[in-house]
Amino acid sequence: MTGAPLPRPYGAYVYAYPHKTAYRPLPDRPELAALWADEPKDALSLYAHVPFCEVRCGFCNLFTRIGAPDGLTTRYLDALDRQAAAVREALGDAAPVRFAAAAFGGGTPTFLTAAELERLCDIAEHRMGADLRAVPLSVETSPATATADRLAVLAARGATRLSIGVQSFVDAEARAAVRPQRRADVEAALGRIRDAGVPVLNIDLIYGIDGQTEESWRYSLDAALAWRPEELYLYPLYVRPLTGLGRSGPAESDREWDARRLRLYRLGRDHLLGAGYEQVSMRMFRRSGAAPAGPDDHACQTDGMIGLGCGARSYTAALHYSFDYAVDMREIRSIVDAYTETRDFSRAEVGRWVDGSEARRRHLLQSLLQAEGMELAGYEERFGSSAHEDFGAELGRFAERGWLDATAPEGLLRLSAEGLAHSDGLGPELFSPAVRAAMAAYEPK
Repeated sequence: MTGAPLPRPYGAYVYAYPHKTAYRPLPDRPELAALWADEPKDALSLYAHVPFCEVRCGFCNLFTRIGAPDGLTTRYLDALDRQAAAVREALGDAAPVRFAAAAFGGGTPTFLTAAELERLCDIAEHRMGADLRAVPLSVETSPATATADRLAVLAARGATRLSIGVQSFVDAEARAAVRPQRRADVEAALGRIRDAGVPVLNIDLIYGIDGQTEESWRYSLDAALAWRPEELYLYPLYVRPLTGLGRSGPAESDREWDARRLRLYRLGRDHLLGAGYEQVSMRMFRRSGAAPAGPDDHACQTDGMIGLGCGARSYTAALHYSFDYAVDMREIRSIVDAYTETRDFSRAEVGRWVDGSEARRRHLLQSLLQAEGMELAGYEERFGSSAHEDFGAELGRFAERGWLDATAPEGLLRLSAEGLAHSDGLGPELFSPAVRAAMAAYEPK
């Protein structure tokens, strides 16, 4: 193999493109009604963001704050209701408006009380018109907030998937990740989720924690498998600026840490494949025979996504938009407070315009990072050009490195097993120069 040295295997988790750090304040603050006027609205995705957690994990760089004093959750839901009303008005009634999928994320949506979760569902249904009992509805939860009354509300309102962040079944590893929890509490929460009868249980686990060994990683995998979850996500640990772990970093060198994470990833992948799970992406594994309960990993950013809440994104074909973004706790508190005081939600505030070239990159990313790969004919039909013509240099490098599956059927572009293992190094190589520059210029706050 010739050319530049391999990128680090853990560059960035490409869960959305362009990344939010490439967004900027929109000087013209376009009206939502104009943005959505000519968009297809018959298969929209709905996402509601709840930016509250009981604790802030050491690895977390998500938009969330600890606690909600002085009625803040009520004020937040009031603002969410106002935003939903403005968005639904902007969508208009000239063409049918229908939602094909919904999700509540955060933060931790189940930080809300059972009554507040009822209100959140009411906003989605009565303000937005989403039939939560007729579409896939995925909700994130945590061991401490997966209480029987909250779970009963979600089950009754149509939740088809509950995703719980466990990260490790070893108490010492949880503490090392600055995630205070006891295994007994985790197991009790899993029992309550199963009792609630929601069809799909997903368990999140993390590899690469300080002190984690192959033996302890296998122990956590087996503890998760004992619950026969329909889905499992295996996440590599990242240490990001302004997070709890970001103040200290891993105990080993970057090279040693990369090698350890790759070993643990391969062990976890092989263990789950041997236990009857199918690999959907680098992170996502689904139990054989379990029906999908919503879009697969990386498939949530197709055009036509409505985001409600101050940490949510919305996507039209031409613009991705949201509100301001931060990781630092003081900045997050300020943004949440400003959101709760907002009265006019009729315009897009922060975002990035997406031209045809960026749409091609986004489609290739969200397709190629799936284990099933991308049909070349579908790409050509959508964009009128060949993926190999548009991204010949990048795909050539991937092929040289053995990251493309040479045994894939003709017409299918698919990653090899090693390519999937390096998804977090491969993905950022497909970012455009403009997006790279915007991300590099972003000042964390």
